Amino acid sequence: MNAGQTVFSQLVQWVPHYEFQRLAAHYRADYKVQHFSCWDQFLCMMFAQLTYRESLRDIECCLRSRPALLYHMGIRGTVARSTLADANESRDWRLYADLAQRLIARARRLYAGEPFGVELDETVYALDSTTIDLCLALFPWARFRRHKAAIKLHTLLDLRGAIPTLIYLSDGKLHDVNFLDQLPLEAGAYYVMDRGYVDFHRLHRFLIEGAFFVTRAKCNLSCRVVETIPVEPGQKVRADQRIQLLGPASSKAYPERLRRIRYHDDELCKLLVFLTNNLFLPGQVIAQLYKSRWQIELFFKWIKQNLRIKTFYGYSDNAVRMQVWIAVCTYVLVAMVRKELKLEASLSRMLQVISVSVFEKVPLPQLLAQSDYATIPQNETTDHCNQLRLNLL
Repeated sequence: MNAGQTVFSQLVQWVPHYEFQRLAAHYRADYKVQHFSCWDQFLCMMFAQLTYRESLRDIECCLRSRPALLYHMGIRGTVARSTLADANESRDWRLYADLAQRLIARARRLYAGEPFGVELDETVYALDSTTIDLCLALFPWARFRRHKAAIKLHTLLDLRGAIPTLIYLSDGKLHDVNFLDQLPLEAGAYYVMDRGYVDFHRLHRFLIEGAFFVTRAKCNLSCRVVETIPVEPGQKVRADQRIQLLGPASSKAYPERLRRIRYHDDELCKLLVFLTNNLFLPGQVIAQLYKSRWQIELFFKWIKQNLRIKTFYGYSDNAVRMQVWIAVCTYVLVAMVRKELKLEASLSRMLQVISVSVFEKVPLPQLLAQSDYATIPQNETTDHCNQLRLNLL
């Protein structure tokens, strides 16, 4: 019999419990709480994320089915559907947002040297948003259209390790470009975004604060070519130009020069036009930077497929924000464990294995070690006790 810790308990050890208690005290989240603390709530909700629970009653049934293990998992309070619902409705979601930021800071240090396809020493971020559709009757505070509700996850993704460094939750009506007002800029960093973020007044702030942006130009861009940089014939970079904006509003909002690069994508058979305020990087590198933006699309696809952020356990704004931030904590926690234990398994495979093994008492490295089936000889035959023999007469 394995006398070790459960898989869930091993994962929880990577969460800084002391910092969690400090945050709970800061937000007075456990004020007048006697039997079900914020820590218990966090563990139950993280369990739901790891095991793909469908509802609060589902969480209650699964956890109560193993009462002897709850204490060893760190859950001290009694797990009940109504208690979880009250906690999600009333306790401050900012506690879990701040906890996610502390986990993100640790994960970024672990992935600081991770390659992402472009050889740059500076930090590179991808910026985008994704929309999550909701039922208007259940989420009236998130009205998007006349008969539809939705929320948006505006995300700033560090491309080294695909770690989300900033997430801003808004209703579906907020345009993507308005998120630039909430974005803290890092001097010397690169921000890659699609042309939905082209607003020259807001982009001028990148230049003022010493940051670089890479985006695509709109088809109605009014400008004049100031300087043309020679490019080698036959290359994917067809033109490299310094331009000056001509529109009365655009030229006033961004009076300095911009760089416009025409690039032919052989895979798409399409000519792409990039805009950037970086005047020194080769045009090919600028194109590679924009291509790396696809990682944030893969990140959105991954969290929607592997975490519970498309359906929610509560219907209030507080419950939705809390669930989103606990999902982010779960994602970053699994990414940290993968890096700390030097595992080769993908994050998707890790979650799949963990989801059916949370109550098992198996060391995480042993559980998540990837089997190398290529080492088994092709002509080797093995007998299995549960396999029937076929006798040919």
